[in-house]
Order: sequence, then structure tokens, then C-alpha cells
Amino acid sequence: MAQAQTQAPTPASDNREILAEDLVQAVIARMADCEDARFKQVMASLVTHLHAFAKEIQLTPPEWMTAIQFLTATGQKCDEKRQEFILLSDTLGLSMQVVAIAQASGAAKVSSGPGTGTPLMGPTEATVQGPFYWEGAPELPLGSDLGTDVPGEPTYYHGRVTDTAGKPIAGCAMDVWSSDSEGFYDQQKGDDAPMQLRARFYTDANGNYHYWAIKPAMYPVPVDGPVGAMLTRLGRHPFRPGHMHKMLSAPGYQKLTTHIFVSDSKYLDSDAVFGVRNSLIVDFQAQPPGKAPDGRVMDSAYHTAHYDFRLARGA
Repeated sequence: MAQAQTQAPTPASDNREILAEDLVQAVIARMADCEDARFKQVMASLVTHLHAFAKEIQLTPPEWMTAIQFLTATGQKCDEKRQEFILLSDTLGLSMQVVAIAQASGAAKVSSGPGTGTPLMGPTEATVQGPFYWEGAPELPLGSDLGTDVPGEPTYYHGRVTDTAGKPIAGCAMDVWSSDSEGFYDQQKGDDAPMQLRARFYTDANGNYHYWAIKPAMYPVPVDGPVGAMLTRLGRHPFRPGHMHKMLSAPGYQKLTTHIFVSDSKYLDSDAVFGVRNSLIVDFQAQPPGKAPDGRVMDSAYHTAHYDFRLARGA
């Protein structure tokens, strides 16, 4: 019986190994069939910069594993009321970078009026949304008091919402929310805590708004998670100056997410999330007891905070 012949192994392809210096282009080449041009552009740029970052700092495997564990812990800290990834983005300044890019793009479209000859002002500056936005705040009539059951210094907020030519915007939705006088948001007060110091109002026919709340206090961002540990290790403080969140939206106008900051608050020059803009700093005027601007009689001292918002036209 003839001895069976052994088949020679198939020669290995010369293209099986991808050298380190070719990795970026190899990964991008695998995206050739992607039909979403913007997604492909974003991912190609992300891969390019991630690989460049790893090479620049000579990233080690243990360091990369630490980063993976940090990101895993960040995701595990998120729930329905807490968004640790937003906090991470905020404290790294990335949120404000994205806000600035969007605002610059929107402002470029507001360079002149639509043939009216009316000079235009820039839209109100935006800032970060933060991790404590809670969708579904109650819709309340103008003049309502959000601070009835909350300790703090009563404050009357009022102003007007217009477009960049000064035309009032009626029926503009204004979501507002803030921390209490001790620096805590309702979401931080337990799973069963009700909404507090947040509401949605609508401007009147002349674009006016007014409501009562409290003077916001400075506060630390949550430090009991991975982002807090990162700040501590970086030698950074976690504090934000006192501020009232505002989110404005109206059909035909660009949505605006912003704050107004208390002018005498600490940490205006070192906000932990880099959100302060000079145009958003407001004097909270101290007022003696007596009749308030809306006719309410105050038995104790209070504050008034006036701010007019301008929205840019567009989707």
C-alpha cells in the first residue's frame, strides 16, 4: 500500500500582520462600507486622535486598563436621576467646548436682519446643561413661587424674552431649576424626593416672565463617584458658583440652555465646569420688606434678579 502523501501547508499571506504604524489607516479602511458619512467622519477622526494620544504619552497596558475601569465605574454611577458622564464631560471642559462650537455656528447666521434695516444683537450666550436637568417639570403660571417650602432667601426673577432684533417672543417655554440654599438639588435628596425648585413657565404676550424662587447658593458637584475621585487626584476643587438654570424654546427659534450667575458668589473665577460667562452674571439686588414688583407684600427682605434673554431664529 502506497504511503499517503502529506499536503504542504498553504503559505501564509504577507498581508496578515498589520504593523503598528499602519494601524490607524487599517482601522479607517475597515469603515469603507459605512453609508453614514458623518458617522464615518467622526469615527475616523476619533480613531486618529486616540491612537495619536496613546503614542504621544506612551500609554501602558496597566494604564489603559485603569482607564477602562474608570469609564466602567462612571457608567455604573449613572441612573435615572444622575448622569456621571455629563459630569465627566463638564469637569473636563468638553461640554463648554461643544456649547461654544454650537453657539459660534448659530451666531454666524445672525449677522444681519432679513432686509428690515433693524440692527441685530447677539443671542444670549449658552452654557452647560449640567447633570441635574429633570424632564417633566410642572407647568406653572407666571408669578408662581417655587421656594415656598425651601429654606433660602426669597428672590423675584423677572425679565423679557425677545429675538435678536428686540421683538418679543410670546409663549416661549422657559424651564428653570436650581439647587437649594444648602447646595443640593431635589435629585440628590433620595429616590422618593419630589421635584423642587424647578418648573416650566411660558412668557406672556409681550415676552415677559416673572416668578419667585430663592437666591441660589454655591455648591460642590457630586464627589462620591469616579469623577469626584478624579478631581481630588488632580488637586482641583469641585465647586460651582450660585446659579439658576434656564432652558428656553419657542417654535422658529434656536433652543437656548444657559444660567444666570449670582454676582457676589464665590468661585465665579474657577467654576468646576468652566461654565461662567461674563454676560450671564447678574446682580441679585437686596430689597427691604414691603411691596414687591408684582404687588406681593413681603414681610422680610428679599432679592430681585432681572435678566432679558435673546433667542436666535432657526431650527
